[in-house]
Amino acid sequence: MHPIYRLLHPHFRYTMEINARARQVLINEGGIIESCFWPGKYSLELSSDVYDKLWRFDREGLPADLISRGLAVEDEKAEHGVRLTIPDFPFANDGLMLWDALKEWVTDYVNHYYPDAEQVKLDEELQGWWSEVRNIGHGDKKNEPWWPVLKTQDDLIEVVTTIAWVASGHHAAVNFGQYGYGGYFPNRPTTSRIKMPVEEPTEEELKEFYEDPEKTMLKTFPSKKQATKLMLTLDLLSTHSPDEEYLGENAEASWAHEPVIYAAYERFKGKLQYLEGVIDERNVNVSLKNRTGAGVVKYELLKPISEPGVTGMGVPYSVSI
Repeated sequence: MHPIYRLLHPHFRYTMEINARARQVLINEGGIIESCFWPGKYSLELSSDVYDKLWRFDREGLPADLISRGLAVEDEKAEHGVRLTIPDFPFANDGLMLWDALKEWVTDYVNHYYPDAEQVKLDEELQGWWSEVRNIGHGDKKNEPWWPVLKTQDDLIEVVTTIAWVASGHHAAVNFGQYGYGGYFPNRPTTSRIKMPVEEPTEEELKEFYEDPEKTMLKTFPSKKQATKLMLTLDLLSTHSPDEEYLGENAEASWAHEPVIYAAYERFKGKLQYLEGVIDERNVNVSLKNRTGAGVVKYELLKPISEPGVTGMGVPYSVSI
């Protein structure tokens, strides 16, 4: 019954299921990641180390993420409150429009149910949830000073928008293009089975390289078994299911039954439809060299709606499979 539960519920559809499956076959010991990617058995250890040193909740929202990586600077006069250091940056350009649409929807929703800050502070269920996220969900980082504190509507809006963004736009941008970029594995091989020919070669290895460079290349690339596993995995991860639920497609029943919330949702839906048109326009703009031109794949990963299958577009609410 809690309004924030109802707001975030679509963003966690099937997430428990995909996490369980990943632990069984993807990131498990000897699983697809360890057997097909360069770090091998150290893959997850390295990933965990990166998380430990770099992950911060307050930098998971798109503007803060771009700023922390030197890809944007704060600028109140700029359209989205930040100015990109690389102007032709498809992920950031489309993503900031999606972030703004999400944040406006969340703002309308939160301000309807929490008209003043005192209600945020006194909501025991809300405060208990946020305490669990920090102290149990991220117990190893619970004492970090950067955790947001839920005192005002703005605090809650930023937290909820960040969670919604990570589960939808951010995941879509890093996930649904995997088959397009890596399905043909020579384009983006995940491992090298032997050293590069220039790295301390023996005379025999150097001779073979000069005489038959293609043979050396095939020895370097993932094996047939690894390549097949990867192609299947990337195809599966990049595929939209027939029952996918996309941002702005259909309103949840609890939103549709509340006139103020439904009106806010319709505005959100309209902004996402507008974003689709903007993306189409950008992808035929010859001045945007990272989106159009000879050999350049148009950038559609943040177009909200998609057909089923591997399409390279579509932003589902949740991280699911």
